[in-house]
Amino acid sequence: MLYNPKDIISTLDMIDNQHLDVRTITMGISLLDCADEDIEKCAQKIYDKICKKAEKLVETGEQIEREFGIPIVNKRISVTPISLVAAACKAESYVPLAVSLDKAAKKCGVNFIGGFSALVNKGFTESDLKLINSIPEALAVTERVCSSVCVASTKSGINMDAVALMGNIIKKTAERTADTGGFGCAKLVVFANAVEDNPFMAGAFHGVGEPECVINVGVSGPGVVYHALQSCKGEPFDVVAETIKKTAFKITRMGQLVAREASERLGVPFGIVDLSLAPTPAKGDSVARILEEMGIESCGTHGTTAALALLNDAVKKGGVMASNHVGGLSGAFIPVSEDEGMIAAAQCGSLKLDKLEAMTCVCSVGLDMIAVPGDTPASTLGAIIADEAAIGVVNCKTTAVRIIPAPGKKVGEIVEFGGLLGSAPVMPVHPFGSDEFIARGGRIPAPMHSLKN
Repeated sequence: MLYNPKDIISTLDMIDNQHLDVRTITMGISLLDCADEDIEKCAQKIYDKICKKAEKLVETGEQIEREFGIPIVNKRISVTPISLVAAACKAESYVPLAVSLDKAAKKCGVNFIGGFSALVNKGFTESDLKLINSIPEALAVTERVCSSVCVASTKSGINMDAVALMGNIIKKTAERTADTGGFGCAKLVVFANAVEDNPFMAGAFHGVGEPECVINVGVSGPGVVYHALQSCKGEPFDVVAETIKKTAFKITRMGQLVAREASERLGVPFGIVDLSLAPTPAKGDSVARILEEMGIESCGTHGTTAALALLNDAVKKGGVMASNHVGGLSGAFIPVSEDEGMIAAAQCGSLKLDKLEAMTCVCSVGLDMIAVPGDTPASTLGAIIADEAAIGVVNCKTTAVRIIPAPGKKVGEIVEFGGLLGSAPVMPVHPFGSDEFIARGGRIPAPMHSLKN
C-alpha cells in the first residue's frame, strides 16, 4: 500500500496544526502557436488558448481540496516566455500582451500568471529588448501578471548588459507602482540558470522543452519540519538530517497525490512536484525558525549558512525518494517579507543583505522579496544582481533576485504588501558605488566547468 491509516492521520495533523499545504497547482501552457504579426490578433489568440486550456483548473483544484481535505492555496498558470511568442509581432511594446494575460488569468480565476519573460543569458533579440522595456508599464497596468528575465547561465556566463538594463527596469517598475510601495517589483524576478518547470511565482514560465500543456505542483511545509525538529532537541546533526528527510518524504507524497489527481481530472500530463519549503508570514510557518530550532539564536548569526545547507540537502533527499518527478526549485526558500522569522531577524539586526547573499549559496533560490531604500541607484541594484548571478553560474545552481527599491522609504521602515507577500523591513545597502563596474557591459565568461559534456 502506498498510503496507510497511520500516515493519513499524521498528514491530517500536519494540515490541521502545522501549516502543511499545497502552495500551488500551476498549469503550464505553450503559446508558441499564438504567434502573429498583428499584436492584437496575437493577444486574442493568447487569451483564447489560455481560457480554453485552463477553464477547469480552479474548479478542479477546489474539488480536490474538498474531497481530500488538503488546502491548495493558489491555482496559477505559466506560459511560454512572451518574448518568444511575440517575436513575429510588428509592435514596439508588448504591454497589450500583458493585458491579455491578465484578462485570461481573471477569467480563469487564477491568482497569478507567469511568463511575461525573456531569456537573455547570452544576448538579446529585438523581441527580448521590446519585452524587457515593456516590463515597468506591463506590471503597473496588470494585477496578476508576473515577469522574469534570465540574465546568466553556467553554460554562457553573465550578460552584464542585461544586468545593467535590469537594474534600470527594476527602478522604473518601482516608480510606476510607487502608490503600492513598489509592488510591481514583487512580481519581477531576475534569474541565473532559470528552470523550465518552476511552479512558483513570480519566476514561473513554461519552457520550450515542456509539453503542450502540463500540471506542476508546488508543496510547502516549513511548519511541519519545524514541528518535527522539536522532537530531536540536542541530537546530533545526523539525526536532524534524517528527521527532515522523513518529513520531506511525507510532504512530497501528498504533493504527488494531488498532482496525479489534478492531472487525471484535467486530462493534462503530470510534470513535477516542486518540494520547496516556501514560508508565509504566519507564525509557525517559517524557514528562519527551523534554523533557529537547530540551535541558532537568531537567523543570520554565525552558523546560519551551515544550518540552511543541511536543511536544503535533506529536503531534496527526502523528496526524490517520494516521487520520480521532483523538479522546479525544490528546497528551502528565504523570502524576507514572506517569512515571519526572517522579518524578525532583519528587524533585530542579525540578518543583513551580505548574510542573505551567503545563504543563497546553499538554498534553492536567491535574494527574495527584499526591500531596500527607494533611492538605491540602478547600478547598485545591477551589482546585487551580478553578485547573485555569479553564485548561480559558478555553482551550477538556480539563483534569483526579487528586490524592491521601495519609493520614499528609508532603512528601518516597513513596506506592507499583504497576503502571502507579507511585509518587508527596508534593509540597508552598501553606501559605496558600483557604477564603473556595471558600466563596463559585455559578458562575464562562463566558468571552466561549463565545458563539461
